[in-house]
Amino acid sequence: MRSILAILFATALIAPAAHADGEQAGDFDYYVLSLSWSPTWCAIEGDARGADQCDARHDYGWILHGLWPQYEVGHPSYCNTSARPPSRGETGAMVDVMASGGLAWHQWKKHGRCSGLTSQKYFATARAAYNAVVRPPVLRKLGHTVKLPASVIEDAFLQSNPDWTADMVTITCKRDRIQEARVCLTKDLQPRECGTDVVRDCAMMDALFDPIR
Repeated sequence: MRSILAILFATALIAPAAHADGEQAGDFDYYVLSLSWSPTWCAIEGDARGADQCDARHDYGWILHGLWPQYEVGHPSYCNTSARPPSRGETGAMVDVMASGGLAWHQWKKHGRCSGLTSQKYFATARAAYNAVVRPPVLRKLGHTVKLPASVIEDAFLQSNPDWTADMVTITCKRDRIQEARVCLTKDLQPRECGTDVVRDCAMMDALFDPIR
C-alpha cells in the first residue's frame, strides 16, 4: 500500500499543473494558430445543424478556428480583462476567414480575452497570423474523399511553408477524419516549436479527408 501511494505521489509531482479559468489577461508564452478543415466540421457537425458555413455556395477550406494564447504546458481561458467585448460588426467582419460571426465571438470570449489585447487588435492579429500561413493549394484540388496518413497533411504544410520544421505544426483528427492544423507562433507571430502538450500529431494512417464542396 505504501509503495502504491509513493508512486501516485511521485506521479503527481511530475504531472503538468492544471490551470483554472479566469487567469490574468496577457500572461502567456506563445500562440497556437488553429486552422480547421471546414469540410470535416461540416461532415461531423455542421451539416446536421444546417450551418451556413456548409452551404454549397461557399468554398471554405482551412478556416481560422482561433488564435490561442498558450503556456509552455497548458493554456489560459476566459481570462480577466478590462477590454470591452467585440461588437457584432467586429465579429461579423471575421466571417471571410472564420466562416461564422458566432465562432469569432466564442474565440474572443474563451481565448482572445487572454491575449491582453483589445478585441479589435486581437482579431487583427489573428487575421495577420492566418494570412501569413501558406495553406497548401493542392488540398483544394481534391475531387472526392480520400483516406491518407495524417502525416501527408503535415508534409503538405511543410512543403508550402519551407521555413517551418515538423515540431512547429501539429495535425489533429476527430472521428477518423483530419480535423485541424495547429501552428505554433511567438507573440510576434514568428514560427516556433510547439510545447509538449501541443506537438503530438494524429497518428492515423487512413484518416478521411473530405474535399471542398
